[in-house]
Amino acid sequence: MNGQNRKDIYPGLEVDIILKKDQRSGALTRGIVKNLLTSAAYHSRGIKVRLEDGQIGRVAFIVDEE
Repeated sequence: MNGQNRKDIYPGLEVDIILKKDQRSGALTRGIVKNLLTSAAYHSRGIKVRLEDGQIGRVAFIVDEE
């Protein structure tokens, strides 16, 4: 699932994000959402979040909880 809709993302969720420094390469960073930084309900490039380790980036994928 992509990370463009704010309603799909919440604290404690495991996600893959793209950090600002990795936008060109598309490298993903996996982590747990600490809080949401985008206030809009939808963002075309992904909702911006802060991970529990302090890194900030846009959600590329939501990791399946299966």
